Amino acid sequence: MKVNQLNIKKDMSVSELIEQFDNSGVLGAGRVARASNLLVNMINDEDMDIFMSLAGPMVPGGLRNIVAGLIREKRIKVLITSGANITHDLLEAFGGKHYRDLGDNDEELNDAGIGRIADVYTRSDDFEVFESEIIKIFKTISNKLDNNGDNGIISIQRLLKEVGLLIDDENSILKLAAENDVFIFAPGLIDSMFGLQLWMFTQDNKLIVDAVGDMHYLSDLVFESEKIGAIMLGGGLPKHYTLASNLLKGGIDAGIQITMDRPETGSLSGAPLQEAKSWSKAKQGSNLETVIGDVTIIFPLILADALNRIDD
Repeated sequence: MKVNQLNIKKDMSVSELIEQFDNSGVLGAGRVARASNLLVNMINDEDMDIFMSLAGPMVPGGLRNIVAGLIREKRIKVLITSGANITHDLLEAFGGKHYRDLGDNDEELNDAGIGRIADVYTRSDDFEVFESEIIKIFKTISNKLDNNGDNGIISIQRLLKEVGLLIDDENSILKLAAENDVFIFAPGLIDSMFGLQLWMFTQDNKLIVDAVGDMHYLSDLVFESEKIGAIMLGGGLPKHYTLASNLLKGGIDAGIQITMDRPETGSLSGAPLQEAKSWSKAKQGSNLETVIGDVTIIFPLILADALNRIDD
């Protein structure tokens, strides 16, 4: 089969562009097209539950509404993410914002109460509001646990659901997940501003987070699902938690990974998905696609194309 040269025209749609990528079928463009085709198949498969993992600053990087939309439309069953993305979702839910174009002199930014994440910025004033509001929510949850006789013990997944039920923001990932029975897991939750505030709250209040308790929920979800597809945006702990949980049943049935990391160091973040088959984290014969590139560019492209082509 020959390589077709790309033809770009004025006013072409995203799907027309991805079709050009598919016809070329090589290098990064071909990988993007194959990932988009696989995403269409995953969404169209009524027997497949989709697990999504988020690593890196996906909420500060502009993907909050995309993830919220997937939850609202019940495209995904499980979200596995970092504590940082949880924190930044709540930052916006409490009225804070993420900013751009504030410069790159980090000492001056620090003096002005501004934190930088590459080209994204946050203000310390917004974090002060976050800290105040999340402590109020922790207090409400702690009182509820006492009244229910739970002895102050709660799993991470249940804690995040309870937080989501107390948020007044229709675009919040946590709120939408709580309302639409989408399960959120954050195995590295303590390594975040959310975790820091949680630790501070527990110094004077009874609230015990049971991380192992999450495996009861997660293993049930894995075994209840006829098939599982995974969308892994970035690598790290969320990617591994997604794959390792499916080890219980021989691995995922399909998966898409978008990452900027390289495989040469042996890191999980840069490992091609095919490698997961050697660990039974992906099934033999599973359909897998790894795309090397910036998640904030590639995932919106393939999702926009996929939504144009699904069977709704």
